[in-house]
Parts: sequence; structure tokens; C-alpha cells
Amino acid sequence: MASEEGTYGPRRTRGSRREKERLCGLAALPLLGIDRPVAAGRTCALDLGRARVGVAIDDDLGMMAHPRGTLSGRDRKALLAELVRLAKEEHVTRFVVGLPLHMNGQEGPEAREARVIAQQIADATGRAVEMWDERLTTMQAQRSLSASEVRGKKARARIDEAAACAILQSWLDARRGGA
Repeated sequence: MASEEGTYGPRRTRGSRREKERLCGLAALPLLGIDRPVAAGRTCALDLGRARVGVAIDDDLGMMAHPRGTLSGRDRKALLAELVRLAKEEHVTRFVVGLPLHMNGQEGPEAREARVIAQQIADATGRAVEMWDERLTTMQAQRSLSASEVRGKKARARIDEAAACAILQSWLDARRGGA
């Protein structure tokens, strides 16, 4: 599921380099053309949905994805505020947003909307946002929940966070070279 779908950073702002660092955080500096290493921190994956947004965060070593529940996807302003809070509290330096492509790899309206939301997340949080191919992650999450004998209402309630875990784990594995 390797993805070269693009990275979003906060939109460029006018002002000094120091001001850009203050506004955008160290994770966004490479996107602004400033040659500095990305700050160590955690990665948060999001499985976007109209009703719910699944959330997963990696461990301190960046090896394993862990579910963090869901956020309401109905109110965009409230969602962005929650993501700002989450980024600060959990030391998130980057977000990975699932890109819902069709099975043939083409983008539809859902993918275009995901790109818009990704830019809004980057602008609101000041963190880098990467798009990641999320094809089959919901199916993978359903199988995982079924294997752990979570079914019915409980499975429906946890499918979004399980899909976010699948997105993040795929991204983490790809960064380690497919381990």
C-alpha cells in the first residue's frame, strides 16, 4: 500500500524564518524549505468518515499503531479543534490521513474531500499531513475485529479506529522498509 499521494503542510505565511518555525512547528520545516531535521514525535492516523473519524497513534518507538477511539466527523470546526488538542497533548508531529481511492487507483469525490480536509488539518495544527492509500483497510479492520471475536454493535463502534490502526500500521511498516 505504498503511497506517493503527497504531503500537506501548513500554508506558507509571510514573516521571518523564526516566525514560520513558531507558527508551524519543527515537523513542517522541511515543507517550508528550511533544511532541518523533523522533530521526533508521534504519528496520528485518521480514517475520515462523515459521521466518525477513527484515530490511531503510534507508540514512542514508532513501531506499533494503537487505537485511540473516534471523533465526531459531523462538525468540521469541532473536529479540527480536537485534533489541535490531541496534537499538543500526545506530542503528535505528523498526521497520516487515509486516502479513499477506487480499486483501480482513481480518485473520486471522497478522495478530493479527504485532500481538502488534510490541508485544513495541516493549517489548523501546524503539523505535516501525509495522505496514505486506505484501500481495503476497512475490510482488514473487519477481519481483525472478527478474529478477536468482536462482533455486532461493538464491531460497528470500533471499525473506524481499527481502520485508522490499519492505515497507521501500513504507513509505519512502509517507513521501516516493509518489515
